[in-house]
Amino acid sequence: MFADGRLMPEQAFDDAPDATVRVASLRGVDVAQLVLAEIDLSGCLFTGTVHLDQLRLEGVCSFDKVAPGTRWQIWRPARFTQRRVLAEEHHWRANRPTAVPGWKAGEPSAGHIGPAQLAPVYRALRKTFEDGKNEPDAADFYYGECEMRRHDVGRPWGERALLSAYWALSGYGLRATRALAWLGAAMAATIAVMMLWGLPADDPKPTITGRQVTAGQKIVLIADTPAPVNPTGPLIERVTTERWEKSLRVVINSVVFRSSGQDLTTRGTYTEMFSRLAEPVLLGLVVLAIRSRVKR
Repeated sequence: MFADGRLMPEQAFDDAPDATVRVASLRGVDVAQLVLAEIDLSGCLFTGTVHLDQLRLEGVCSFDKVAPGTRWQIWRPARFTQRRVLAEEHHWRANRPTAVPGWKAGEPSAGHIGPAQLAPVYRALRKTFEDGKNEPDAADFYYGECEMRRHDVGRPWGERALLSAYWALSGYGLRATRALAWLGAAMAATIAVMMLWGLPADDPKPTITGRQVTAGQKIVLIADTPAPVNPTGPLIERVTTERWEKSLRVVINSVVFRSSGQDLTTRGTYTEMFSRLAEPVLLGLVVLAIRSRVKR
């Protein structure tokens, strides 16, 4: 970068058709009136930039990306989905003790940047895309902001726990496949519990009892429905087509937040109550993730 604040391209335009202008750093620059168009920002350092939320990006401005796939993180697999990231996140993740292959280490001159410094950078760039009416591309920077907040040890543990659950269930409301997988797993678990313990052995039938008062020739009839009887016998005998169909009907009604109208055992009643709360939430996360990718 020049002393007067002008951007210094790493490679100037020339006669080659694939020549690209790259920005190495915007640190310390006031970008309130800056417009960048058709430029490579994959290696740009953004922390410390002034008025970053007022930066304008025109055309195709490329950022670095996360290579998708599953890689091992010490003793457990870590799956990554492709998204645009800042070079400084690459540097921070590559320097962590639990770093996995795929992250790029930075030069020592780049300094030590952590999640606390990167979260506001992602937030400002997200606003830049949103101001340009580019909601789908802003989603990657919202993801990055949430990731930095989740990894920031300076934040309250309750906030980090909530963000961790949000990330695990739906990728911060941006990964529809993940939310669908959780919804399918929850529905399958509910069906299994209903078949094995939730449905009574037999559907309770109304019983009418009566008594006659001889003095006044009065007959009193009382209609009552007995409590559901818990199923007995081996578990394998409870897995039948009829019980599966009834369990599926209960689960589908739970997803749309309606009562199934099915007589259930005590365990089945509590299972239905839980599914009526959890499964519509998962369905909402699926809709939210799809909406974030098709939003204008």
